[in-house]
Amino acid sequence: MDGFAATSLSPGVLPDDEAGEPRSFLDRLFDGGLLIRTGVDGLYGRSGAFESVVEAVDRLATGLGAEDGAEALRFPPAMARTAFERSGYLKGFPNLAGTVHCFCGNEADHANLLACLEAGDDWTGKQAASEVVLTPAACYPLYPVAAARGRLPADGLLFDLQSYCFRHEPSLEPTRMQLFRMREYVRMGSPEQVLAFREMWLERGTAMMAGLGLPLAVDPANDPFFGRAGRMLANNQRNQGLKFELNVPVNSVEKPTACLSFNYHQDHFGLTWGLEQADGSVAHTACVGFGLERITLALLRHHGLDLAKWPAAVREKLWG
Repeated sequence: MDGFAATSLSPGVLPDDEAGEPRSFLDRLFDGGLLIRTGVDGLYGRSGAFESVVEAVDRLATGLGAEDGAEALRFPPAMARTAFERSGYLKGFPNLAGTVHCFCGNEADHANLLACLEAGDDWTGKQAASEVVLTPAACYPLYPVAAARGRLPADGLLFDLQSYCFRHEPSLEPTRMQLFRMREYVRMGSPEQVLAFREMWLERGTAMMAGLGLPLAVDPANDPFFGRAGRMLANNQRNQGLKFELNVPVNSVEKPTACLSFNYHQDHFGLTWGLEQADGSVAHTACVGFGLERITLALLRHHGLDLAKWPAAVREKLWG
């Protein structure tokens, strides 16, 4: 699919830039109480107003897929370490992974921990990796569960997921949070089934975002694979058209933000988890992902920080 723009902006200009705002978008989100500082870049509290937009966007995604018959599953924002290791995530994104460590010492070690705290020294010496890791994408806990059910039915399977996800990339860009929510629909089946699913959601997602009055473009993309080998993987992914992103200018026009992603995994997860089609052949998978905080931030950037002043047509779509 070729990149295209659904609506337009003045080149290189965002609405608040035109107004000559002296403070960054992130600072103004803090000033308005929409985001709340925690002392860690990319880790923020959210106000009730911010959450009302997140919930409304999530409802829109639910409505778009309501008639497809997806099975809704909700996993916690952590998954089994054994499943995480098997997924292959560490091959491509070791720098983004988050593990959960816990205290494994005795009473003497506890006393030493408290002494380190008192002195302001490193207290983590007796921490060890637990059996869980933080979920990097909403779909990752799904695949072993689906594989355990046996072969897919002839028409494949469709799942509806939503989860907090973690990626360790601290940043002052408000769109690059370390903990964020991802809504996903995941299709499993034949290549033809999953590609038709992705094409359908490219159209649906574009219409949804354009209907919210946002300037956008859908472009070929790649995941941020790590290292020199990762650059080759990224080039292959882009050249094969496996990933598209729906981009909206939020931090800047020059580097727009991916708010939705449309991904064809080919047989990667099928081979990893032993997912089989009804005839025994390896299943293919695809997914559409909605970045709920990113879409909310895009709306705030383009329609303003006062929700009551948003265009009536946008408020109607979100809240009826």
